Amino acid sequence: MNDVISIKGARENNLKNISLDIPKQKLVVLTGPSGSGKSTLALDTLQRECQRQYLDSMGMVSPWENKARVASIKGLSPSISVGQHVTNRSPRSTIGTVTDVYTLLRIVYAKLGIRPCPSCGKSIPPAFGEARVADDEEDMFGQKRECPSCGHIVEGLTMSHFSFNKPEGACGTCSGLGHTMDLKLETVFDVERSVMAGGVLIWYEGYLSYSLTNLQSAAKHYGLSFDAEKPIKDLSAPQRDLLFYGVESEAFVAHFPDVAPPKTVGKGKFEGVVTGIWRRYQEKGGGETAESAMFREQLCPSCHGTKLKEESRRVKVGGTSIDQISSMTLKNALAWAKNTTSTLDEDALLLAESLLHDMETRISRLLQVGIGYMTLDRQVITLSGGESQRLRLASVLGSGLTGVLYILDEPTAGLHASDREAMIQVLKDLRDLGNTVLVIEHSVDVIAAADHIIDMGPGAGSQGGQVIAEGTLHELMNNPASVTGAVFKGRSAQERVQKRRKGIGRHILIEKASARNLKQVDVALPLGTMMSITGVSGSGKSTLMYEVFAASIQHGTAEGCEQLTGWPEEAQLVTVSQSPIGRMQRSNVATFTDVYTQMRKWFASFPEAKARQLTAKHFSFNTAGGRCEECNGLGVVSIHMHFLPDIEVKCPVCKGRRFKQEVLEVTYEGRNISDLLDMTVEDSLDILQGHPKMLAATSLLHDVGLGYLQWGQSLNTLSGGEGQRLKLAKELNKPSKQHSVYVLDEPTTGLHMVDVDKLKILLDRLVDAGNTVILVEHHLDLIWQSDWVIDIGPGGGEEGGQVVAIGTPEDIVKEPSSLTGQYLQQMFL
Repeated sequence: MNDVISIKGARENNLKNISLDIPKQKLVVLTGPSGSGKSTLALDTLQRECQRQYLDSMGMVSPWENKARVASIKGLSPSISVGQHVTNRSPRSTIGTVTDVYTLLRIVYAKLGIRPCPSCGKSIPPAFGEARVADDEEDMFGQKRECPSCGHIVEGLTMSHFSFNKPEGACGTCSGLGHTMDLKLETVFDVERSVMAGGVLIWYEGYLSYSLTNLQSAAKHYGLSFDAEKPIKDLSAPQRDLLFYGVESEAFVAHFPDVAPPKTVGKGKFEGVVTGIWRRYQEKGGGETAESAMFREQLCPSCHGTKLKEESRRVKVGGTSIDQISSMTLKNALAWAKNTTSTLDEDALLLAESLLHDMETRISRLLQVGIGYMTLDRQVITLSGGESQRLRLASVLGSGLTGVLYILDEPTAGLHASDREAMIQVLKDLRDLGNTVLVIEHSVDVIAAADHIIDMGPGAGSQGGQVIAEGTLHELMNNPASVTGAVFKGRSAQERVQKRRKGIGRHILIEKASARNLKQVDVALPLGTMMSITGVSGSGKSTLMYEVFAASIQHGTAEGCEQLTGWPEEAQLVTVSQSPIGRMQRSNVATFTDVYTQMRKWFASFPEAKARQLTAKHFSFNTAGGRCEECNGLGVVSIHMHFLPDIEVKCPVCKGRRFKQEVLEVTYEGRNISDLLDMTVEDSLDILQGHPKMLAATSLLHDVGLGYLQWGQSLNTLSGGEGQRLKLAKELNKPSKQHSVYVLDEPTTGLHMVDVDKLKILLDRLVDAGNTVILVEHHLDLIWQSDWVIDIGPGGGEEGGQVVAIGTPEDIVKEPSSLTGQYLQQMFL
């Protein structure tokens, strides 16, 4: 039996014709500097060839299928790849729905639910209990039930009554979303000004005259005077209701119940400013529109965020409603399921024991992968890349498959050091089932736990693409060529931080923060320092920094806390999260950083371009003129496959080059605009030396560890960590003379240890220039090198939300209740 996966001559992207053997049924870690070729080897080569060979075995490979550039791969197994990209963007998808735990709950409540009678208020037991089935009922779970106390007939419970996606169960006010949209009137009106003076903020000069004429006509129709020179706040109730809601609104009609409304706009049929905004917002489906910035989400006043009708919320099993279980942490939901199973009578057990046992099993897997702090009603779109990956990994754990090749991309991303131990055990359990577990990882803990390590490098982009060392950790540490081995070898001699900055003597004070799980937290943030907000997953770090601190600054009022003071008036806030920065195929690194605009102008200035009368527009693949019209500048065309997903292949006209031939003939040192887009940031440094604007952005991308990205690389291929560092580089490239406060969400995600050192130099540069940097971080090296640490915990979810320790890293180590302090002590002291 072949006990290795043998790869020969891999040449995809930056891989330099490499050959290697990957041992089967082992925990294998692929590591190396960012951009060294790890993902190319694991995903673009190994995973793609696994899929191709599988489809080929069933005669389903298309002649257009893009084969990986590799001479041969032998010994392959069926593969399952679990990446970090959040693919489910539906606001209705929750942890409970995607794991089917909520589906199981709905069945349990439909079978065992006890509800109060709407007539007498006494309990109506479940169908198998004492209640008599109505005479016309065909089975015990039919459509009608009869109250045993008063005989009142009620509708029988079904799964749909507990679904917020079905009309039977969804709250009528919010349609099962849990929130409603509220128009922010301050974005529409400046009530201190008159209509004529621009008090209606969305009525621009050209539209003001037309709208005001219409408004005056409406007022005249009702015999109502309307002074356009009077401040809006001083208008009478009829005048205000006419301006805000229009002639057909209930609010305005109440003032003139006997007057027939005008039939035409010319005669005064005025819609109302607020009514018009709502109409346009609803017509556009409520997505990202010009109107969407005028709205804010607010908790639904009817269901209070539970998404369900009141009738559904009144049904109980074990004294608990289904919405109460949905709002529990997974850890507490598991305890409820176990307790309910132990208290059911014989009839109920017969119906629900297997359902509750299945629920326990599924939740236990979620706890195994370190997301026990989440709730069943948590929206999937709010998950980070790492959390999303661990959610999918939990389903893999229940499959029981053997002989499978699992390819995982940084499964420990976003995990505290204490949580990583459980994740490592999950990886070992998968291996012990007889599977091969291939992990792309930078975590020192995972690397140390690996059976076999493959170290890629030595650098990024064209400087990488080689296997520079492989074997056990001991073998890598004794291999002088191994970048990773050198880092481990030097860890025992980790230097102490020579000097920690004290700041500028001013603090931002957050008082009584209570958002989500925060428990009346008081925090002082010293300005002029680099500080780390630490704690286990779900402890409240992101809530404190984004939903309280950042939201309060952005909205100009305390959000999620009683008070926030000490914010410098001259300061600007820069928040850089890991949320996706682009889902359009046309958005790439060059367009996002605005470098592409400079590139196009540069190429348009060449004599060859002027001779052909080519302008900067012709060098854009997003507009007609110079782009290839066969693929509309994408470089690929989609082929529709019956019963299979569409596949993309190189455009047969431009051969993936995106542009017309006359545009491609304009070159600089032998390279055209397409060649430049195909180059990595690192490789383009020499070419762009004489162009300060482009060089500045290029240098910053290099400094944040993104030198391996291609200029033309689509943004939807970037991980959360890469997207965040790209946003950081763009922010840093903006001219600013203000004191800036940067809030970064785990900037080390996806970075090798050597790249973390580069990032630290950049962050030091920011602080030394007089700025403040706040990191929500798990990386122990970066935490240790911070000036100040605020440790939140002690646990996740309900068990977190408190300040466990605060001070310098040395102070954190002295606090026995701080998990972060314990791990810092193990590593550095």
